[in-house]
Amino acid sequence: MTSVSSSTSSAASIANSATITTTGTSNSTSINWDTLIEAAVGAKTARADSIETKITANEAKVTAYQELQGLLDTLATNTKSLASSIINSLSGSAFAARAATISTTGDVSASSVLSMSIDDGAVTGDHTLTITQVATAHKVLGTSVADKTVALGYSGVFSIGVEGGDSVDISVTEGMSLADIASAINAQSATTNVQASVIKVSSTSYELLLSASVDNAAIETSVVSGTDAMTALGITDESGAFANEIQQPQPAIITLDGITISRDSNDIDDVLDGVTFNLLQATPSGASINFDIEPDADAIVAAIEQFVTDYNAVREFIVGQQATSSDGTASDEAVLFGDSTLRDLMTQISAALNATVGGLSLADLGLTFDSSNELSLDSSTLASTLSSNLDGVIALLSTQLTPSSSSLSVINTNVSPPSSFTLDIEVDSSGAVSSVSVNGDSSLFTISGKSIIGAAGTDYAGIAFTFRGTSSESITVTASTGIAAMLTSIASNASNSTSGSLQTLISDLQSQNDTLQERADTIKSAAATFEENLRLRYAKYQAAIESANSTLDYLKALLNASSD
Repeated sequence: MTSVSSSTSSAASIANSATITTTGTSNSTSINWDTLIEAAVGAKTARADSIETKITANEAKVTAYQELQGLLDTLATNTKSLASSIINSLSGSAFAARAATISTTGDVSASSVLSMSIDDGAVTGDHTLTITQVATAHKVLGTSVADKTVALGYSGVFSIGVEGGDSVDISVTEGMSLADIASAINAQSATTNVQASVIKVSSTSYELLLSASVDNAAIETSVVSGTDAMTALGITDESGAFANEIQQPQPAIITLDGITISRDSNDIDDVLDGVTFNLLQATPSGASINFDIEPDADAIVAAIEQFVTDYNAVREFIVGQQATSSDGTASDEAVLFGDSTLRDLMTQISAALNATVGGLSLADLGLTFDSSNELSLDSSTLASTLSSNLDGVIALLSTQLTPSSSSLSVINTNVSPPSSFTLDIEVDSSGAVSSVSVNGDSSLFTISGKSIIGAAGTDYAGIAFTFRGTSSESITVTASTGIAAMLTSIASNASNSTSGSLQTLISDLQSQNDTLQERADTIKSAAATFEENLRLRYAKYQAAIESANSTLDYLKALLNASSD
């Protein structure tokens, strides 16, 4: 009995214990295994989440830097036209742009007799032009045929061309109509400079018109063999002369500043360098065209207005990156808040904008800072300064190179040349430039005839000179850098997509993100393995609990049976 009592007591103890553990725990289905696993895995992946938060922040910075990079590139590109003082057609300088003020003397409308185009860098000055006659092309007309599509029955060969040009033999067969002959002539017009048209005079009258496609050149035609088709069509008479010349060939004749000039075309581009005249008709007797070629102030104003727009866009972006919330902390959009690169950039730009050259400053151009420190432009002040002191404006804004000898002419420059350097120019016995060096280094410039060109990849890249001397010389070149040139250099150096300061920051952040992503991926991979192992382990726990519950149920059944 004692042993039975002991067994009963022991079984009760087990039952009591089971009752305690089964209250929400002994049944495996009452355990939230997923919550346990998620908590355990979450502890492992928390570091990866933190890393990805850092990656997202870096990506926002990259986007911001790239936006600033684009704004600075636009500033550099557009301001470059104000940074060059070189006056020629290739410089792209706003100061090289030209315009003409045109007036007339006598009873004539300038636009009715003349149109003009002026290249950048054209020499400025006043001129007077009269047009005695415009150039005309030779035109001859044949006699009438009743139907342009009916075979004419001619068989032969004739030659056609213009005086001083190439001629081509045209074959005519019996089955060819007037329209066919015109087509045969036009098929060779690129060579002959003669074009043919069939003119419909009436429903029963068609005539062949021959026109030279060049001015002041007579059409020439002759029979080669067989029927003389040109005479048969009334283009020429029996002597070979043209029967009906409706327009004689003649040259254009103009008088420019008292000098009479003749040309074979109405498009004249070789009288004044950089100026093309398009003659429309002769000026009436006693009338003349007066034109003044001068710097195009409108082009300069437009470039300065664009500079204001581009600078303000850069400033607005940088100011936006310093914005704070109501609690004094950086706003969500200010991802570059406190960035030293932006601060240094604005310091450089501000220093350039506050520079003075030759006693002039931006204020003399009508450029002032408003309450937000953005630039605003007073157009009237700018117009006044451009009119009274254009050279001063060029010096204030652009880069200028000044050689110590008149033997050396500046053809081009970059925006930030060395402040001073001496070219040691050696000339051989024939007078040709044989070598050019700076401080004994002959690799800094290349030679092409009389041209001296800065070597790519050096501080002299983009600089070019022409040397007109006949003996060796050492010539010192001094440089002055204006505000636009300084801004172009600052913006270019920062925005360069290969080696600029912003690109360095972008590349560093992208490289950092690559490393962080690898680290996060490693953590996530380890967490995934941990989760897989944990699920296997918890599955075993679940199986063990269910086995224990099954044993407990069995023991309970035994105890209950014994008590009965």
